[in-house]
Amino acid sequence: MKSLCLLAFSALCAAQTGVRLTLPDAEAAALRNHPRISSARLQAQAAREQITQTRAALRPSATMFLTATGADPGSTISAGTVQTSSLSSRTATGFSATQTLFDFGRNSVLTNSVRLRADAQEAGIAAVRADVLLRVREAYYRSLAAQAQSGLAEQTLAARKVTLKQIAALTASSLRSTLDQSFAELNVSEAEIDLEQARNRHGAALVDLAAAMGADIPARVQLEEQPAPDGLPDSADGLTKMASEKRPEIQTARLLLQSARRFADSERRLMLPTIGVTAAAGLLGPRDARLLPHYGGIGLNVSIPLFNGSLFTSRRREADLRADAVEQDVRDLEIRVAREVRTAWLDADTARRKLDLTARHLEQARKTFRLARTRYEAGLGTIVEFTQAQLSETAAEVGAVTARYEYLYRRALLDYASGQ
Repeated sequence: MKSLCLLAFSALCAAQTGVRLTLPDAEAAALRNHPRISSARLQAQAAREQITQTRAALRPSATMFLTATGADPGSTISAGTVQTSSLSSRTATGFSATQTLFDFGRNSVLTNSVRLRADAQEAGIAAVRADVLLRVREAYYRSLAAQAQSGLAEQTLAARKVTLKQIAALTASSLRSTLDQSFAELNVSEAEIDLEQARNRHGAALVDLAAAMGADIPARVQLEEQPAPDGLPDSADGLTKMASEKRPEIQTARLLLQSARRFADSERRLMLPTIGVTAAAGLLGPRDARLLPHYGGIGLNVSIPLFNGSLFTSRRREADLRADAVEQDVRDLEIRVAREVRTAWLDADTARRKLDLTARHLEQARKTFRLARTRYEAGLGTIVEFTQAQLSETAAEVGAVTARYEYLYRRALLDYASGQ
């Protein structure tokens, strides 16, 4: 089968010398250039920044102030609020600092939830990479099939032109009828149409390959053949277990579930007190003579939630329900992945068995064509019989080439489904 595929596009290799591209080279280019991978990495980096943002609530914060006020002498109160100190004309500069001392672990749990969410985002990079590589392999194998079919079309056209030349010579010698020559000319015309269509499919397949790689490729590129993969496992059971452990989508979903559980825990801690300290200090410039040239103070604050219209209770219930929903999503994903693996294994097994069937079909088609050609050359067969055998051989060759690359793609799909 391998020699058949090499023969199928040998004519194309001889006629078209371009840049040679292997599957590993195409995959490496996709990993370097594809914007989906770059986007996933940037999203993961952005998610990491949320860890610092969440943890900042437990770190000290300080603010610097510059203040200037003017007030009537003796003012002690203003409309709308009760002042704790008299209103005085002054200028001042200073700072205020706050530090949370204890919040019963809420921020720590919340930070852990955000960190797990960031880990899930990074695990998502592996899922994007796997999907990009699958698209590259699909496009590469389809391009190889189109390349081989184009080579077959060129060989078929060359062979039919030789046949036409022979029949035309026999017709000129009155050994064959003009009908035979007309059939041979028709076969050449059909082969020319098939060749144009094959070249168009080859060009379109290369365009798809370039898009899958996220980079331009030369117009005259020669794809390298790929070796046959290892034998197919006897069943999908082991692959299903492997997929449950290695599929990046499942790993991402499980990390999101852990994050949701941690977030629900942090929401339950909203009802607990928070203890913090606040300090302020500064210097006064031009000011009311009754004011000291500096100020300072420090205080301890204990915040105890009492009543807020069941806000915290509702938030806790919402977080628990969302975590339960994520758990069900994980179970659903595991079921879908197992189905994907088993379906991919069945498709790959069918494609493997189809290789033997198409090989036998090709052998029978070639045998039939040889017999039809011998009968026609001996004057025992008709041009219709000969032409039909020729068309059957061409169709069998195309079917054998297509079956090989279909099997390679099905194996790539099985590797992707099982998390390899």
